[in-house]
Amino acid sequence: MKSIAVLAVLTAAALTLAACAETGTTPVTGTQARTADKPAEKTTDKTPPKPLRAGLDPWANPDPFPSTYRPVPSGPTAIVGATILTAAGDQIDAGTIVMAEGKIVAVGKDVPVPTGAQVIDGHGRWVTPGVIDPHSHLGVYASPAVEAQSDGNEATDPNTANVWAEHSVWPQDAGFNRALSGGVTTLQILPGSANLFGGRSVVLKNMPAQTVQQMKFPGAPYGLKMACGENPKRVYGSRGRSPATLMGNVAGYRAAWIQAAEYLRKWDDYKAKIAKGEKAEPPTRNLTLDTLAGVLKGEILVQNHCYRADEMAQMIDISREFGYHIAAFHHASEAYKIAPTLAKEGICVDTWAQWWGFKMEAFDGIEENAAMVDHAGGCAIVHSDDEHLIQHLNVEAGVAMAAGNRAGLGISRARAIRWITANPAKSLGILDKVGTLEPGKMADVVLWSADPFSAYALADQVYIDGALAYDRSDPSRQPRSDFELGQPGPRDLMKGGNR
Repeated sequence: MKSIAVLAVLTAAALTLAACAETGTTPVTGTQARTADKPAEKTTDKTPPKPLRAGLDPWANPDPFPSTYRPVPSGPTAIVGATILTAAGDQIDAGTIVMAEGKIVAVGKDVPVPTGAQVIDGHGRWVTPGVIDPHSHLGVYASPAVEAQSDGNEATDPNTANVWAEHSVWPQDAGFNRALSGGVTTLQILPGSANLFGGRSVVLKNMPAQTVQQMKFPGAPYGLKMACGENPKRVYGSRGRSPATLMGNVAGYRAAWIQAAEYLRKWDDYKAKIAKGEKAEPPTRNLTLDTLAGVLKGEILVQNHCYRADEMAQMIDISREFGYHIAAFHHASEAYKIAPTLAKEGICVDTWAQWWGFKMEAFDGIEENAAMVDHAGGCAIVHSDDEHLIQHLNVEAGVAMAAGNRAGLGISRARAIRWITANPAKSLGILDKVGTLEPGKMADVVLWSADPFSAYALADQVYIDGALAYDRSDPSRQPRSDFELGQPGPRDLMKGGNR
């Protein structure tokens, strides 16, 4: 009888909540119930109107597509005897790292191993933070590369700040698994660079999932993809419309920021009136201006495709004119020419070592670029922009480090590892969570077969939030997307199956 009574109470409560959901009211309980029979107070013209619904106020719900990512449960794990690059200090020889409950617990020499922890022999091997790629188009330019999968560029207007990359991401892209085998645990997915304003980026944890929400990095800020240089003027100039020149590019940026500033002012005025108890009509919602205004409010980070030094300097001037900060210049082949300026401005540089000369604005790219930015005190990053390069970013960083050292810059491994871990985390606004091997951070960890800057190094094991996400020696720990299931792999072909 007791269980029946409890069930009756729960049922009644559920019906009450359901009714409240339909009517938009709040259930009356506790102190409210004792005063509910009092006469309602008279309202006046000064009574503030009801708050706007979230869908009408761009800042009432800043995250309408929230992350549903959940770490895979894992037990305590210790890697012992490895050479450790923490990306937060010096190299640790014969060190130990302990992970538990999804976090890094301890890192260093002579670290005690908890009772019951799984112990992995790291002697002769290296440990680093998980690799972070801040410039990827996986999922939006998914494999197979057919027209139906080409969803990375809304090339219909110079300003498409209204689109969000996450709404194009296909989680079954086999490229995510290839990147995981290269140690990539976190990546930023960006729209393409056809437009002055390409849209919002999204930061993902590189774990297999059915939906993009299940991959979204919890709490990571959104980015705004902007592009300067040849791409926008080529795409739209070829259609006989603006921008067709570099000066047309700049005019387009400024016009958009003027609109965004006015839009933000209207919302500020509206909210100020509401706060005073005055009646006011809200501005008309605009998805494009929502994103640009989010940048002006400091909530969305600018990720700016820009190759040439002179254009980077101009983009800095525009950012000063309208009061926003550029988080990173992407590609930035000529960053070395203005490295001290970029360091002073606190702008990261996402670049390559070996990509140059494929168009005029990339003609002055040099292998020493990242090292020279780093040497000037700047935030150097090695990124991919490619589904193949993302599989060996560690080697690309090694090329940049070696080139810098040939130039006499003296870049250590302990410093260069930051180019693919801590610095990209900084540029994405998530350095407090990942990017270094420090107690309390997410246990995104790679165990390498050798010095990670060697062309022969392979990721033996990759951990995400302390869970083993990839194991080179165990096929059952090598994720395959639904798209790949049933297709012959290299081992099948070697056995003489399908030739």
